[in-house]
Amino acid sequence: MNQQSKYDLGGGEMHSVTNQPPPLIDYNLFSTDPALVDAVAIEGGDWAAAGLTAFGEHLGQADMLAQGDLANRNPPILHAFDRYGRRRDDVEFHPAWHRLMTLALDQGLHSAPWAEPRHGAHVARAAGVYLMCQVEAGVQCPVTMTYGAVPALKRQPEIAAEWLPRLFSRVYDSRFRPAAEKSGALIGMGMTEKQGGSDLRANITSAEPVAQRGPGQAYRLTGHKWFFSAPMCDAFLVLVQTGAGPSCIFLPRWTPDGAVNAIHIQRLKDKLGNRSNASSEVEFAGATGWLIGEEGRGIPTIIEMANYTRLDCALGSSGLMRQALVQAAHHAAHRTVFQRKLMDQPLMQNVIADMVVEAEAAMRLALRLARAYDRPDDPAEAGFARLVTPAAKYWICKRGPMLAAEAMEVLGGNGYVEESVMPRLYREMPVNSIWEGSGNVMCLDVLRAVSRTPDGLAAVICELRAAQGDNRRFDEFCLKLSDDLADRALHEGQARRLVERLVLGLQGALLIKDGAAAIADAFCASRLDGGGGGAFGTLPSGADVGLIARNAAPLGAA
Repeated sequence: MNQQSKYDLGGGEMHSVTNQPPPLIDYNLFSTDPALVDAVAIEGGDWAAAGLTAFGEHLGQADMLAQGDLANRNPPILHAFDRYGRRRDDVEFHPAWHRLMTLALDQGLHSAPWAEPRHGAHVARAAGVYLMCQVEAGVQCPVTMTYGAVPALKRQPEIAAEWLPRLFSRVYDSRFRPAAEKSGALIGMGMTEKQGGSDLRANITSAEPVAQRGPGQAYRLTGHKWFFSAPMCDAFLVLVQTGAGPSCIFLPRWTPDGAVNAIHIQRLKDKLGNRSNASSEVEFAGATGWLIGEEGRGIPTIIEMANYTRLDCALGSSGLMRQALVQAAHHAAHRTVFQRKLMDQPLMQNVIADMVVEAEAAMRLALRLARAYDRPDDPAEAGFARLVTPAAKYWICKRGPMLAAEAMEVLGGNGYVEESVMPRLYREMPVNSIWEGSGNVMCLDVLRAVSRTPDGLAAVICELRAAQGDNRRFDEFCLKLSDDLADRALHEGQARRLVERLVLGLQGALLIKDGAAAIADAFCASRLDGGGGGAFGTLPSGADVGLIARNAAPLGAA
């Protein structure tokens, strides 16, 4: 039944509001997503279902959903100086941000697979990230970097011994004080400089040893970072130049003697989206940090962190897709146009169904990728992660803005106004394409992995072959894709096309093996015949759009 309300306009006249959907609130983000529940179990995280159900219930409450909106309407404020002119370099956040961070850390999204390792731990965490991003994706910046920093910190045992217990704590402690005095800690990152961008070897920030050179030794930093993520964190991994080349430095906010480190925050970035989170420009005025690993080996060290954060880019975009989809499906299930519910109209069914296909394909690939991170000692799974992480980040993050725009259009003007969640979802999408390496960087990385990671290539081929025999289009697509992947003369200019086809093949395989037949058939008919970059709402005749679309609304139809 349509929600109806009346307003007194002053002279006794009453204005009735009809044919508007009820708010999409008070629903369980996990249990109303059966494909997610299924994927978590398939990929090894079935033991986490109860915890994810409780998390999804909490996230879907009206009050919790409102926190994401509040955090974005009240972005962080930099306090560079106190009233006496002394440097302060502190960032103030709205209480909504702190509530969201408390929830994310309580769920263990920042470190649970490392603190409590078990089969499926990365999958369970991945599902939690997917759910959290539907409420507010900005908190994922410090959460994700802390998650990704753990393997890098383990390269320096004395730093790991001191800091990992703090990172493993599920207590969110936002106080600006030395980490030794806090109940938990978070890690940020700084790689990008003005003159270099993705070209990390062009960095000019320098580090000189305080006494002697070598792993674990103290260095003094001079220079800048053009993008310094989450400056409120307790420590950072930064890339600097030493005598031997790019090196990785562990840089805490406070020095061991209790003084604020010389990390001078120049300003916070005024960003398109991701507004609840602080991103900054900083200068190092003799800041003290400690070398992680060998001098000159900083890029491999920090890129290991980036592999995990790239996984979260794919997860985050997948979660944002899901939220954009359910908002559109909920609207279509309750809105009547031309005497029929939108959801009952064939062309709208095609649009909604097409978005369902895209969102589920993204989610299943992201969770399958998380499973590979659960098995680092398996050469095939480690190779799969190396090859597929940049590929999944590229394609899923590319498709996200298109889906968000289409979902906004379903709501019409109601989706275009700032009272709606849709503008926030739309603005949030592009950051995952840019953060941790833009599209070209990802595709070139895939080319390197194809040529240098035979175990990874074999694992991808195995994944594709496991799904063959049930769908003619898929089988024909895989024959050509296998030839392309075996081509040792891969041309750089065609890298995007190859990566797109690689991801589409893997998504098709996962849907054929694990998804509903209607969704798998629609995917193969629309994505594998002519590519997957067209407008939504173009599923071919024969696709069961009505069945697919009607199951998309989390609260059902009116």
